[in-house]
Formats: sequence, structure tokens, C-alpha cells
Amino acid sequence: MRNQQFAIRPTQPATALRELERIHFLTAANQKLTSVSALLRDFYDKSWPEYLTVEGVDRQLANLMATPDVDGLDFLSHHENVPVTVFYNLALQRLGFTPDLDFNLADPLTAMAKIQLPVADHATDELTLAELKQAWYLLLTTHTKDGQTFLDHLTTHGYFAPLVHDPSVEKPLIFNGKAQAVFDTTRLIREVVYVESPQDTDGDGHRDLLKAEVIRPAETENGLKVPVLYTASPYNQGTNDEAGDQMMHNVNVPLEPKQPNDRTLADVTAQPQSMAVPEPRSVMTTTKTAEETFAREQSYTLNDYFLARGFAVVYAAGIGTLDSDGVRTTGDPEETTSTIAIIEWLAGNRTAFTSPAAAQAIPAWWSNHAVAMTGRSYLGTLATAAATTGVAGLKTVISEAAISNWYDYYRDGGLVVAPGGFPGEDADVLAEETFSRQLKAGDYHRIQAKWQADLAAITQGQDRASGNYNRFWDARNYLKNVKNIKADLLLVHGLNDWNVKPRNVNNLWNAVRDLPVTKKLILHQGQHIYINAFRSIDYTDIVNLWLTHELLGVDNQAESLLPNVIIQDNIQPETWHATDDWDAPTNAKRVFNLQHDELVDQATHEPLEFATSFNDQLPAAQYQRYTKDIAGWEADLLGQKHNDMFGHRLIFKSAVLKDDLILDGKPVIKLQVAVNQPMGMLSFQVVDYGQAQRLGVSPTPLRISLDEGYRWREDSLREFKLAKATPWKMITKGHRNLQNRTNAYQVDELKPNQFYNLSVTLQPTHYRLLAGHQLGLVVYATDFGMTVRGNQDLQYSVQLGASALTIPFVEA
Repeated sequence: MRNQQFAIRPTQPATALRELERIHFLTAANQKLTSVSALLRDFYDKSWPEYLTVEGVDRQLANLMATPDVDGLDFLSHHENVPVTVFYNLALQRLGFTPDLDFNLADPLTAMAKIQLPVADHATDELTLAELKQAWYLLLTTHTKDGQTFLDHLTTHGYFAPLVHDPSVEKPLIFNGKAQAVFDTTRLIREVVYVESPQDTDGDGHRDLLKAEVIRPAETENGLKVPVLYTASPYNQGTNDEAGDQMMHNVNVPLEPKQPNDRTLADVTAQPQSMAVPEPRSVMTTTKTAEETFAREQSYTLNDYFLARGFAVVYAAGIGTLDSDGVRTTGDPEETTSTIAIIEWLAGNRTAFTSPAAAQAIPAWWSNHAVAMTGRSYLGTLATAAATTGVAGLKTVISEAAISNWYDYYRDGGLVVAPGGFPGEDADVLAEETFSRQLKAGDYHRIQAKWQADLAAITQGQDRASGNYNRFWDARNYLKNVKNIKADLLLVHGLNDWNVKPRNVNNLWNAVRDLPVTKKLILHQGQHIYINAFRSIDYTDIVNLWLTHELLGVDNQAESLLPNVIIQDNIQPETWHATDDWDAPTNAKRVFNLQHDELVDQATHEPLEFATSFNDQLPAAQYQRYTKDIAGWEADLLGQKHNDMFGHRLIFKSAVLKDDLILDGKPVIKLQVAVNQPMGMLSFQVVDYGQAQRLGVSPTPLRISLDEGYRWREDSLREFKLAKATPWKMITKGHRNLQNRTNAYQVDELKPNQFYNLSVTLQPTHYRLLAGHQLGLVVYATDFGMTVRGNQDLQYSVQLGASALTIPFVEA
């Protein structure tokens, strides 16, 4: 394995000693020891909290090897000094590494370097007392083989258990700039409140009440003010999966010609809604005691981790969900309003009640008014939406796989383009799936007529007939409001995420580049996943450092210590690179001309005039097969030239690369193209051609459970593994309606068999293409996984001499 830790805070020796005292590894008793081996033995005694006798600890120490011939107990019992090699032999074993398998007892430092574990400074080959203390401090921050810091590993075995109820222990307890698990998760307080939002989306004449589930430390009852992790999840109170499935749109429909128009951006800019909002409810009495609790929430394991470390967690599903008022709206300003209403209550700026009867108000009296939003996909999307309002109290968002513009989720370049894996889904389907008020028949009966009318309005507004950008989508474009962002940003996205495609995070990253907030970006090689339990990167530690800084105000240098951008390597497993930027405007460009079956480097060859063509219509049996086997279609699309897709797509390949080529940013296709009808679409894929094992886009569970605290909830350790060798891999893709050559809202005329200039910017990426491989470009029309599938007689012609692929790249 390879260990990458970005969140170890460099710590001055004097500070390290104070922190070791703070967590009780250094005590008045052991600081009187004058023997290095005696102090190390005392440290190890403390590191096995589950063994309550000296004999039990001695047995554990005797099962570690200090040298190839002497065990740990024997060595520390008969030596005053501790050689560096002995310290790291013992340390590696305590970190879970096995002698002879993972490292050589004769040379542990080589293994430390290979695994990329940190080694403390030492002046000689034997540690002094002072050096031992610093080495132990660093060891506690170091990751085990199972992907936790050693201190977190000790936590799961009960190291902090005696400190949980010790009144002399400060809470929160900070070590190496991060909050530690000294809160009793068996005594967490669970309560439900109903936040009054400044809206009336169901039109009942009352402001919408939004159910919020609160989990907070018992210590708040004694006056401790704590920060809050807030996850806005429309799925939190249940979903209507069957109803959503029944609403899925048929994608086996023809592409239709569109009436040309000359719309401007002003024509499609959403106008603010001016609906009257009812007056707030009168507050007659106020209480600190909730009337309702709950047994188990739909939790996020990262939030669970922080519950043990003194953070409160709040889950809210928003308007139109079970036990809340309102209706679903899929990403519009009303949903954003309901999202930030919870933050306003947590920051002391909005009223909540103990029940839907709204008889008693209840403040978030336990909150320190510092809020972070967490979550992936729709959850991260609402975090992004909230950030763009500049709402007070929101200090940071951790947006994972988040939408920044709903048009870029359900559309692309004037086409209806589904999120990967969900052909036929759209904004109305998602609204229906998350309208969990339906799960209570009585409540749904009262709201059914209003809901059906609103759902029909969503269906009309999303306009599947044209696929154009319009006011409906403009209202769901958070990028327009990035200037309002005051919260610091930690953005996480998969470079192989074809559900929420990488354009969403790329556009947001580029939009906030010059904003006066701290922003960090992590790009992994997975698809639509969480990365908080990976072995090769200290993501949970990164978030701990980040949140301790953002919400607790600890000066731990998180803003400067963490790299601006961390990108997972697509070639070497368990390898992550720190860099300053992604898709930087200053990136170099390499241009390849499209020739007959070739991508020819423009720097060395003049383009040759040549036209080529393909027909999008397939034999009926082949078409039907592909509609049911997307993977089979993809394999034929990118595979050998003379397969079932021959004549239905164009493949261009570069010469075999002599050097690695690192794509970084957005490839651009420029074509001269004609089609035989007054309508058409093109799809593109940039491809890595070359037989190789490549990382899977789904992580492999490692069958190891990670405790989030002590006798608390667990997560499953996982990691990307090399998959079976394949002859190709799709790097990125893009789509365009040929009638939207100018932009996504203006419809251009398309005359049959007339050539037009077309420029298409593909989804952004970061990808290392190895020497010995070929860069490929595949040009086709119907994307069976994403676009409509009309199987029409559309003949496309491409003028190759006037067509090129531009690749942005960075030096290796």
C-alpha cells in the first residue's frame, strides 16, 4: 500500500509536548523516567487500553518483534536505549504491518519510505528522550494499514474512554489540530424541531414548517456550545421509488427538429417570484425542551465520526417531504430557501417549534452558530445552493459530487441528456420520487390536487421537447450567484462520475477561483461515490482539520497546509498528487487534426481536405439489443473498427505516444459537419487506446470495519483496485444538438447537407495517458446511455481538413 497524508500538521516540539500531556500520554509520572526504553514501554502500556493488567500488556508487547531475534518485551526490559530501527519495527507492527510480508525487520526505514509513512527527526541512530516524545507524537498522527490514524485506532479500543467523563479534560479536545473523540455517544440527545421557513409553497396560507432531526452531545445540557454539521437530504424521510419509476420518460423517441429563434440571455433569465408570504406565527412561549425524539436517522458516516468528537448533526429533508410542509421543486430558489432556513435557525436568526402545532418555540440554544454543510449528490447540491446565498452562520460547505447547474445535470448543448445510469429521469421524476408527503395517506389526500398541478408545471417547464436552456433551468443555475459566497469551500468530485458530470464542479471551481474565500478541491478516479473511508488518502483527517479550523476557530493552518487541489492518479493505485490548480487558464494546448482514421499532430502536419460520413440508423435487432445492453453498445462503439458499429461512428487515433500526455481541463472539438435532415446531434468521446490494467471506477471493499468512535457506528474500508486489463478506456465525453451551435438557448437553422462550423467543449478531466498508448476520438450521434434513441436515418458528414481536437495538458 501507499499512504498519503495531507492533514498532519507540523507541530513545534514544545506544542507537541503540551498536546501529549493534554491527551494523557505524557504524565507527571512518566516524565520522571530517565530511560528511553522505560518511557517507550510506558507509552505502549497506555496504547493497549483494552488490557487492564500489566501481564496482559506484556503479552502484547512480547508478540511484537523489536529486532529479527528479540521481541519487544525482552528488548525494552533489558535495554536502556532505543535504536531508531527498534522504534520503527515496533511502530510498524502497531500500525498493522506484518514483518517479512510488509517490511523487513533488518531495515524498517526502507518500508517507512516505500509506504510513505512519516519518520521523526533524529540526530543519531539512537533516540534521546526528547526525540522519543516527538517520534511518538508523530506516530499517533500516522495512518495504520487500515487507513486510520494510530490515535483513532487507539480511540476505537477505548483509549479516550477514561477521559470522556473526566471533568478536568477540556472539550473539545484538540490534538494535532483536530478534534478528538472524547464525547459519550451513548448519551447523545436526539430531538425533532419544526423550523418555520419564510415561504408557503403548498399555498395553505401558513409558512411552511420543516422537520429537522437534531443529534447533539449530552454535554450541551451543561452549557457547552457546539458547532453543527447540517446535511440537507430530500431522501432523508423516505422516497417514492415506484411512483418515480412509473414517471420515467421514454427515451426511445426520435430527435425532433426545432424552430429557429434568436433568443438572447435576457430572454431566458429567470425572473424573481413575487408571491406573498404569510406572516410568521406568533410566539407565545419558548422552551429548551423538545416534544419529539427519534430512534435512528438515515446517517452519513462522516457525520457519525464527528458526533463522537463534539459536533452536533442536523438532518432535514426540506419542503414537500414527510412531516414537513410544502411541495418539491427540484433545485429552484424555493428549495434553496427551505435549505437555508435550517441554517438561520441554527445561527439564531429564525424560529422553530417543538411540534407542527407550533405552540412552543424552541431555539438552537446549544449551537455555537457555526454551521457546515455535508453530503454527496443532491445533498452536496443543496450545500452548494446554500453557499451561493451568503447566509449568515454557514462557515463552510463540503460539497461532494454536487450539481452547480441543473441544466448540466439533465441537459447538454440543447439535448436532453440523462445522468449516467438513469435514462428517462428528469426534474419531474426526481420531484415525484422525493415528495415523501405521499407516504402518509391523510397528508397526501389534503395536498394531492396542489401537488399534481405543481408537478405538471415542472414537467412543462423542463421542456423535454426541445432540450433548450430556458427560464426553468436558469432558476436552477447556482453559478449565477457565486459572487454571494462567503463560506469556505471543500469540493470533492469523481473524474469518472457520469451521474453528476465533472462539468458541475469544474464550472464552480472556475467561478470561485478569484473569490476571497478559502477553497480546496479533491478529484478522485471514482464515479458517484463517497471517499471518506479510503485507505490511501486521509480524507477524514483532512475534513477534521478543516472543520476544526472552520467551526471551532482553531488556528491549525488548514487553509495553508492543505493543498489547493488533490488529484488521484489514474495509473498508479493508491497515489494522490497535490497541485495548485485544475484546468488552469494558462494550461498548454495540443491540437490534433482529424484525418482518415487518424489524429495528426497539427504542429507537424498540414491538414488534408477529406470528407467522411456515418449513418446513425441501426438494424432493428441491433438497436433493440443496445437499448437493453448499454455496456455492450459501449464496447462496440469503442472497439475494433469492423464490428456491429462499423459505419455508425468514426474513430480517430493518434500515433503511438512517445511520452506520457497528462490531459488537464476541457478538450474542445471543432468540426465542419453536415447532416441529411434539418435536425441532428453529435456525441464525442476522448479515449485512451492501449491494453492495460486500469483502476476500477467503483472502490473495492477491503472487508475491514472502521469504528467511528468507541463502541460506536462503523464504516467499511475500501480502495480503488486495478481491474482486468482492457484495450481502451473512455476519458471524457460531450454532446451537442446541431441546432444549438451558438449556445444552449439559441436555436439555429440547419439546412440538410450543408456544412456548418461546430465547436463543442467536452466534460473536463485530468488523465495521464501513457507512452505507448494512443489518444482516440470517437464521433457518433446516439448515446444509448444518455440521449434520446430515435434510430433515425440521419447521415452525418464531417469535413476532416477543417476539423480538430484540442487537448489542454500539463507537464508530467
